[in-house]
Amino acid sequence: MKFEHKPVLLAECIEGLQIKPDGIYVDGTLGGGGHSKEIAKRLSAKGKLIGIDRDEEALKAARENLKEFSNIIYVHGNHDEIQDILHTLDIQKVDGILLDLGVSSYQLDERARGFSYMGEAKLDMRMDRTQRLTAYDVVNTYPEEKLIQILREYGEEKFSKQIVKSIIEIRKKKPIETTMELVNIIENSIPRAKQKEGHLAKRTFQAIRIEVNNEIEPLFITVKQSIQCLKEKGRLCVITFHSLEDRNVKKAMIEAEGICTCPKDLPYCVCGCKSEGRMVNKKPIEASIEEQRENTRAKSAKLRVFEKAETKER
Repeated sequence: MKFEHKPVLLAECIEGLQIKPDGIYVDGTLGGGGHSKEIAKRLSAKGKLIGIDRDEEALKAARENLKEFSNIIYVHGNHDEIQDILHTLDIQKVDGILLDLGVSSYQLDERARGFSYMGEAKLDMRMDRTQRLTAYDVVNTYPEEKLIQILREYGEEKFSKQIVKSIIEIRKKKPIETTMELVNIIENSIPRAKQKEGHLAKRTFQAIRIEVNNEIEPLFITVKQSIQCLKEKGRLCVITFHSLEDRNVKKAMIEAEGICTCPKDLPYCVCGCKSEGRMVNKKPIEASIEEQRENTRAKSAKLRVFEKAETKER
């Protein structure tokens, strides 16, 4: 299957980054290179783009999709390690960073990866296939209370207790090995009267995927570290697809922004507040109705933009 990447909120991200032709930019979630292609188009020969992804198949596809550009550095890694990655590349600060926290269409649709509840595959769900933890491990080894918590928090699954109780009973007899085995358990755990529109397994699969790839826990620190990696007036753009993701991004940006208590007519801060910059948009930017119609995965997308502060002379 071809690694497709239909970039969400593309125009809004490009506007948010305010790209300088000779600047240095990071796409921390390269995917198939959809966002990166538009960034690279706006860079001169002196500009540079670092594309990071923990999925080696994504990197391979991006190299092919972006082969017309010679100023892109490809890195197999995690955006949570952005400071270390830049240090390794001997880059001190960058002009802009983009984080698109969505899972690519390829990963969701490629049945062999175990992300999809629409076909038979081994329970995997790893974005980085070099890591040890898989969906199989989560489903078959996690204690009951932890599984319930994951389904409730990451999947907002109302029937988490019923689903997990069924999982526990089944795995006592034999391991749950495939996606369709798990789908059948989920479907049999939800009362028919409560079965509404949408696939019954969607929330549970989302929750397990988030746990396998540790998508929520490091996000607050990742945003804070990304801001520290920016040059003056540099921009960080983060696209989230889950309420917990957005909450962590917003919290990190608010903390980085700081709360100054000085009178507004003072030329600079004297209260001791250390602000690293400002949130460009107080409310998240959402996809247009037209984009949501064309790309259903854009419906839950939210974009937040942060600008690094200038150093003021005193």
